[in-house]
Order: sequence, then C-alpha cells, then structure tokens
Amino acid sequence: MAAFSEIVHFPQKSPWTGGGQVEHWYALQTRVQREKVVQQRLQERGVTTFLPMVTEVHRWSDRKKIVQIPLFRSYLFAKLAPSRVDRLRVLCVDGVFAFVGPRGEGTPIPDAQIDAVRTLVEGPLPWSSHPFLKIGQRVRIRNGALEGIEGILVSRSGESTLVISVDAIQRSMAVRIEGYDVEAA
Repeated sequence: MAAFSEIVHFPQKSPWTGGGQVEHWYALQTRVQREKVVQQRLQERGVTTFLPMVTEVHRWSDRKKIVQIPLFRSYLFAKLAPSRVDRLRVLCVDGVFAFVGPRGEGTPIPDAQIDAVRTLVEGPLPWSSHPFLKIGQRVRIRNGALEGIEGILVSRSGESTLVISVDAIQRSMAVRIEGYDVEAA
C-alpha cells in the first residue's frame, strides 16, 4: 500500500482580505489545555489572536505557585476575514476543533465585546468570572431578602428585573434585582 502525503501551504494573509472583506473576531474551540500552543501557531500563520489570561494561586500541601490560565478554558479568539482560505488556515492548526457557531462556520463577535473583556482582564479593577445569564432565562436569587426566589430575568430601561409568575392564574409581578446575586435555575 502506497503512502500519500501532501503538504498544504497557506499564504500568511489571505489575498482576498485586502479586497474589501472586513476582519471579525471569532471564537475557536481548542483541545483542553492547548490554548497557548494554538495561539502561538496561529500567530505564526499571521492570524491576530486574543487569549484572555487570569492569574491564580494554586496551592498544594507543600507549596504555592502563581499560574497564568485562560479565562475561558478551551477557547480563544481569532480575528480574520470570513473567507474560505482564512477559515482553512485556522482549522488546519493542530489543536483547533472548530469555529464556535452554527455549522462550524463561526459567529462574528462584536469588537465591543472583545474590547470589554480585554479592558476588564488588563484593568486594575477587581472582577470575577460569572455564569452566563441571558435575558429571558429562568434564574434563582442566591442571597439577601429574596434568596431562593425563582423567576425570569428581563431587562427594563437597562435595569435587571426578575419576573415571578403564577402559571395557573396567568399573572406575573416584577421586582428589580440590582445588587442581588443570581444564578441559573
């Protein structure tokens, strides 16, 4: 049986990116604990990347160590034009599983969201990661006078509101929950 091997070479930049195609940020799913290696390989191919890192103190019984780990495990961001050549240049990197989005094509991420993450990670203010909560999602309040109450998270005039419903009588009431800690129900 004959072995067949072919090396595919991609240009550093897509020849079509200068033709009016705007570059967008995309999330890439990577192998576990391979985010830094994938970032390096993408940068070697001329792809702009963003891998938000956080500093944590890992403790063992005999020592402590400060380590840098990705904020979003198994994900990193790449900025590229939505062309077939650019997608293939990214997908051919060992450790990249797929673009995050429908049919593996990726969903463009607004620059404002990437800039917001970059500002928080690089800024002086304290912050912490939080479970993703989406408007319309069922949530539970974790502390305070409303602890344990469940409802639907909505937004009114930029303020978070919890809607509590009584299904049997089809009636609802709303309460502002600014300052309360909420989690997915």
